[in-house]
Amino acid sequence: MLDIKLDEKDIGILRILQENSKISSKDIAKRIGSPIPTIYAKIKRMEDLGIIKNYKAVLDAKKLGKGTTAFILISFEYRPSGTEKPLDQREIAKKIAKFPEVQELYVITGDWDILIKVKAKDVDDVGKFVLDKLRKIEGIEKTLSCMVYDVIKESSDISL
Repeated sequence: MLDIKLDEKDIGILRILQENSKISSKDIAKRIGSPIPTIYAKIKRMEDLGIIKNYKAVLDAKKLGKGTTAFILISFEYRPSGTEKPLDQREIAKKIAKFPEVQELYVITGDWDILIKVKAKDVDDVGKFVLDKLRKIEGIEKTLSCMVYDVIKESSDISL
């Protein structure tokens, strides 16, 4: 892993951008106490290094008709009956990740192999996703769906 050195101003810029990625370099410069060209150069460097991966709008899922969240655990069968060659867990994960309902996907350790976060219209849509899409993928042995009752915190921010 690349050892990247960030100074106090870099960290401050990252904190500000996590709060509001639409903020101008001029406003960041005022808050950090550095010239605008310095702020611009620091942001460009962190983009080039891949520290800043993207800028996105955070959408309200409920207002867009996708107010139901579920976490689904997936058990993977490496060698389904009748197959010579074992299935590739990463390839199965990549197939699952292509479904538009899937917001996040993790290959995990323990009794389960994959964890996904799904956003859907309602519980029925989550069920349709599991039955009509997920369970039809070769290699998926079983699933466990956990419906979210209430969201207390949901964030992609990194603690700096």
